[in-house]
Amino acid sequence: GKQRVEDRLGDLNKPLSNQNLLTWKDTPLYNTPAVSSVPFGTLATNLRYPILSKLKDRLNQTWFQIRIGDRLAWVSSLDAQEDNGIPVLTYHHILRDEENTRFRHTSTTTSVRAFNNQMTWLRDQGYTTLTLYQLEGYVRNKINLPARAVVITFDDGLKSVNRYAYPVLKQYGFHATAFIISSRIKRHPQKWDPKSLQFMSISELRQIQDVFDIQSHTHFLHRVDAGRRPILFSRNYHNILFDFARSRRALSQFNPHVLY
Repeated sequence: GKQRVEDRLGDLNKPLSNQNLLTWKDTPLYNTPAVSSVPFGTLATNLRYPILSKLKDRLNQTWFQIRIGDRLAWVSSLDAQEDNGIPVLTYHHILRDEENTRFRHTSTTTSVRAFNNQMTWLRDQGYTTLTLYQLEGYVRNKINLPARAVVITFDDGLKSVNRYAYPVLKQYGFHATAFIISSRIKRHPQKWDPKSLQFMSISELRQIQDVFDIQSHTHFLHRVDAGRRPILFSRNYHNILFDFARSRRALSQFNPHVLY
């Protein structure tokens, strides 16, 4: 009879191919790539599984060939999806609708309601939130990840991250990355003012560390020139490396292993 493949990640933590399939449900495994074939087992849900090869049958249906232990198997594209990569959700500023009078039509400002709805959807769909270290491990074919995996990031280090994003993420048990402009860290918390862009203080950054991994968003190079172009684009490699080194030193009190 059918056998369920329970080795969820055992065989997967090996060097991966450049192509993977995603299983969103228990997925039938076939001996041959044909609609008339009888399933011999199932692949567990929420896997990211390496593909050996692909072909189309006479009905123009795509089949994926995979390896299960010491045998080969086929998966129909009707039952699994080809992997298009790990989604990265990027945020900057979060405000309540009623207090957002200055940044209402700014693409980098998200409402508290919208953010909460998005995080609720991810939680309800069973998504796992990743660190950038995990993402790099996957990109370098060192680790595997579940199908329902997502990276959540916040740029700049604004006070609204502590005030609004942090409680929502903590409530759902999610993790995220905060890219901090390290020269703008405040010594002491500022009084909340939704009409200005305020940056987190040392104590506010420490408070969010159980949810947020702290990484760099430059030290002094997050500015524009007279032509409104990012000055980062006009700096040479050594200038950028020097700025990153300064940023790493400033952030080392929160994360001694800043890499990004």
